[in-house]
Amino acid sequence: MSMKRLLPLLAILVPAFAQAQNLSGNLVLYTSQPNTDAQQTIDAFKAKHPGVNVTFVRDGTPKILAKLSAEFEAGQPQADVLLIADSVTMEGLKKEDRLLVHEKADTSAYPTGTHDPQKFWFATKLITTGIAYNTKASFKPASWADLTRPEVKGQLVMPSPLTSGAALIHAATLTGNIEGGWDYYEALKDNEAAAGGGNGDVLKQVAGGQKLYGVIVDYMPIREKAKGAPIEFVFPKEGVSAVSEPVAILKSTKNPEAARAFVDFLLSKEGQELALKQGYIAAHPAVALPAGYPPREQIKVMGFDAARALADETKNKAAFADIFGQ
Repeated sequence: MSMKRLLPLLAILVPAFAQAQNLSGNLVLYTSQPNTDAQQTIDAFKAKHPGVNVTFVRDGTPKILAKLSAEFEAGQPQADVLLIADSVTMEGLKKEDRLLVHEKADTSAYPTGTHDPQKFWFATKLITTGIAYNTKASFKPASWADLTRPEVKGQLVMPSPLTSGAALIHAATLTGNIEGGWDYYEALKDNEAAAGGGNGDVLKQVAGGQKLYGVIVDYMPIREKAKGAPIEFVFPKEGVSAVSEPVAILKSTKNPEAARAFVDFLLSKEGQELALKQGYIAAHPAVALPAGYPPREQIKVMGFDAARALADETKNKAAFADIFGQ
């Protein structure tokens, strides 16, 4: 390439490179990621932007929200970026005008519906909910309808939407996609399903054989199986629900440029391949799936409207509590 042709290209690349190198200051991440995943994410970002000092606070999404609420009340929000469990929570913060739009975020590689169309929050993963069963179970379920069969009676455990955000999204997704809606949960109750606690409780009971079947997020049983546990995971044929571990920038951020760069990194192919290395389904459709998962095209994700789920949250919790007496 001649110098004459190279100069215009350098004029584009050099400022972009300089901007990446010049990013500096502090960035505070509030996240519900496991500590190891959070540190890996920060380390990978800092490798590209060494001038940014990133610290993080890790807790479950409800506790992160409680901390944020107290900080908002005091007029001193500390976080710049949020990376938490679900889009419904992000929709709530968006409705409260707490999030900063990132109009220039490149989402062109993602299918429509993956991210907030107004670009206030962005999916980073697809953590689906399906069916786990203990290998000593004589009946192997292939669909959500199978959990209402006589073979499963009294042997199903699932997290409660009253205590698990993923379970609440699962209930909203399932009742919005399966014929009969909440009648399905009535059928589960009639089949003596037990509901309570979180996904970790379900894993312990199914892997330990106290219950033979469980409704649970995908990575837990898949990882336990890899360690030798007597457990299998099924992606039901009707489809699965999914939480997307979205990322968003708080409107009150003190370092918007670094915050945007952090979001851009998570949405990039490199950032999405990090999700794969951590053992999750990346939201990016061109990234492979972890070991133990079927091909991406064999996993059907049911439609989900985060804004509607937020509007229906109280109603959905009440419907579940009414059925299961909680």
